[in-house]
Amino acid sequence: MSPAQDAVPEVILGAWDVLRDAACHIRFAVFVHEQGVPAEMEVDEADPLSCHALAWMGDLAAGTGRLLPDGHVGRMAVLPAWRGRGVGRAVLTALMAEARRRGLSRLVLHAQTHAEGFYAGFGFVAEGEVFDDAGLPHRTMVWQVQG
Repeated sequence: MSPAQDAVPEVILGAWDVLRDAACHIRFAVFVHEQGVPAEMEVDEADPLSCHALAWMGDLAAGTGRLLPDGHVGRMAVLPAWRGRGVGRAVLTALMAEARRRGLSRLVLHAQTHAEGFYAGFGFVAEGEVFDDAGLPHRTMVWQVQG
C-alpha cells in the first residue's frame, strides 16, 4: 500500500503492553533490517517503564519513539515511506509535550549523527564527542524543558 498523499500524522501515547506490536514492527524494520542493529538489542528492560509514542498516518503505523521516566528520549524511528512527511516531528513534539506534563526539567537523547540537525531544530544541543552505539555513530543531545 502506498502512503496517502494527504495523510497527517496522529500521535498516540501509551504503555508498552498496548503499543508494543506496532512499535516493534517499526523499530525492527528501521533499526534491525535497515541499519543492522542486532535484534537482541532492540527490545530492552526500559520498554515497559517508558511512555511510548506511535504516529499513525491514516490507518498505518508510521513512526515511534519513547520517553523514559528519567527524561531520556529513545528509539525514534520512522518507516522509510513516511520520512519527510512530518512523522518524526509529530512523535518528538508529543514526547516533548509529555515531558513538560510530567514536570521533567530536561531531556537527553543519543542522536545518530545524521539526525543531529533534526534534533537541533527542536532546541536540542549537542554535548560531548561522537560515540559508537550498536555500530552507528551517535552524539548526546540535551534539551532544557521550557514551560
